[in-house]
Amino acid sequence: MAIEKTEKIWHNGKFIKWEDATIHVMSHVVHYGSSVFEGIRCYETKSGPAIFRASEHMQRLVDSAKIYRMELPYSQEQLAQAMVDLVATNGVWPGYVRPIVFRGYGEAGVNPIHCPVEVYIINFPWGKYLSKGGDEGVDVCVSSWTRIAPNTLPAMAKAGANYMNSQLIKMEAIANGYVEGIALDANGFVSEGSGENLFLVHKGKLLTAPIANSVLPGITRDSIIQIARDLKIEVVEQMIPREMLYIADEVFFTGTAAEVTPIGSVDKIKVGNNGKVGPITKAIQKEFFGIVEGMLPDRHKWFTPVPVEAKQPVGV
Repeated sequence: MAIEKTEKIWHNGKFIKWEDATIHVMSHVVHYGSSVFEGIRCYETKSGPAIFRASEHMQRLVDSAKIYRMELPYSQEQLAQAMVDLVATNGVWPGYVRPIVFRGYGEAGVNPIHCPVEVYIINFPWGKYLSKGGDEGVDVCVSSWTRIAPNTLPAMAKAGANYMNSQLIKMEAIANGYVEGIALDANGFVSEGSGENLFLVHKGKLLTAPIANSVLPGITRDSIIQIARDLKIEVVEQMIPREMLYIADEVFFTGTAAEVTPIGSVDKIKVGNNGKVGPITKAIQKEFFGIVEGMLPDRHKWFTPVPVEAKQPVGV
């Protein structure tokens, strides 16, 4: 999906032109993948543009940086405000926001300590990621690539290096005619997609893998767990054998990009009712999109409003 550029990018406390957001080829991140980042949506609600769970996303960014010993010169609150300011300045919503922290141009070796830490925030228009809409789920496969094992790379950090593993999962799935791949963990239990958390419905219960199964602690994942509980759906975090994917009544992805995307088949085995979107998935979708599109009240205070004057959302 091509990126539609916007006017400004936030860099180390200042707005710069999109074209000026460049780095040196000898930056540490280019050679060693030393970055952490976030993916966040800004929605157009009835009350105007609002960023979904800004505080939680920025806290995860701060946590990811801490895990990788990156000294951040900004607090979680300052970063969240910078994100709001950027969206207001560019006047681009609904869309995607990408904060990224990385090691810049310094020393050439593996040790990153003496490389400067750079902080950027970008926002741009972006639509649906996986879903094809309608009553059909997407077709996915179980990947031959295993999710990163414990004590190799920290799965709880949303780090750029982790997404080399994700790229292999995604490219293999597409090459084999699928939309996405599901990775198993080092012990053969269900982990997550290349960039999405995974839920399945079995005998009326909503199941998802625990964080210990090399799962990123997704913000949307957390939102769906809360929504399910609001709907009186029992949620169980447990280790999930691969074969549960084949006998589940419903399966769906969640994530900032994927939002709530139903899965119609796994390894060409139809999910539930011949791959049709199931009732629990529909109920969760209805509630989730009702909240993020402003049709239902923001009862959990998930939105941070973007104050704008005399500006229109993108495409208007």
